Amino acid sequence: MTALSELNDDIVRSMTVASVFSDFGGQINSLDFHRKEDLLITASEDDSIRLFDIANGKLLKTTYHKKHGADRICFTHHPHSVICSSIHNLDLHGESLRYLSMYDNRCLRYFKGHKERVVSLCMSPVNDSFMSGSLDHSVRIWDLRVNACQGILRLRGRPAVAYDQQGLVFAVAMEGGAVKLFDSRSYDKGPFDTFLVGGDTAEVCDIKFSNDGKSMLLTTTSNSIYVLDAYGGEKRCGFNLDPSPTAMEATFTPDGQYVVSGSGDGNLHAWNINTLNKVSSWDSHIGVPSCLKWAPRRVMFVAASSVLTFWIPNHGGAGDAAGAQTEQVTLQ
Repeated sequence: MTALSELNDDIVRSMTVASVFSDFGGQINSLDFHRKEDLLITASEDDSIRLFDIANGKLLKTTYHKKHGADRICFTHHPHSVICSSIHNLDLHGESLRYLSMYDNRCLRYFKGHKERVVSLCMSPVNDSFMSGSLDHSVRIWDLRVNACQGILRLRGRPAVAYDQQGLVFAVAMEGGAVKLFDSRSYDKGPFDTFLVGGDTAEVCDIKFSNDGKSMLLTTTSNSIYVLDAYGGEKRCGFNLDPSPTAMEATFTPDGQYVVSGSGDGNLHAWNINTLNKVSSWDSHIGVPSCLKWAPRRVMFVAASSVLTFWIPNHGGAGDAAGAQTEQVTLQ
């Protein structure tokens, strides 16, 4: 298996589809890798949450959530527990977020507060805090151990949120291309820095920190990608994509040296952010991908629309997705 330390242009260029999962009943809304285990979780329009073993390319479990739906999703620190945002019955129940156990199919806790759909969700890498950004123009800070919201930030437009890899800083992107940085231990004092994405006032639909904390990756509703210096906010590079009917996602490689993104033309593109060269373009084979993430500990990424694909270097072994045993459970 290729080591992450060996990642270079040739290896990135050689990435190819190893496994395909095509039995989703709608678009995949979001997905997340566990930080330490070889696990992937997906949330789909068909109200399903699916857990995958990425080392062997196998579907481990499927649960259905007809009452609330499954929209944004992220792992907690436990490999079989997730946070998922609701898409159904928000006005009726106000149960906008749920803390779920995939092990025994239980809802461990409801988190009420958001009045509109949650569009951004992330877990602290160091403790039980997590953040949610909603179309109700608020960002809420939560603790897995208690129902009550721990803090609220009011802002303009659609928010996108992300923690840095040390959990010391979080970023909130909002209307007008502004990115505000907060100390996660004293966010009530307001942002300690604010960046502007020069010349682009489009809403940011996704934001990520690189693993080394030196860069931030922004994807905007105007089909642009920006890599910013996380310390000073200077724009390191930017890439324009073909227009897409849906918001797209881009991802850093774990070493922070490459960016991979989908595009409205149905292709995937990879850039070396040091040389600013496009390293490769691939046919996604799944149309315009709605989700794209690189695995934190492997030379592997996943791309998803209504079909989920695992990508690895072409000299690696393909995962055996055929014949995987699926356990399906309906939660009320």
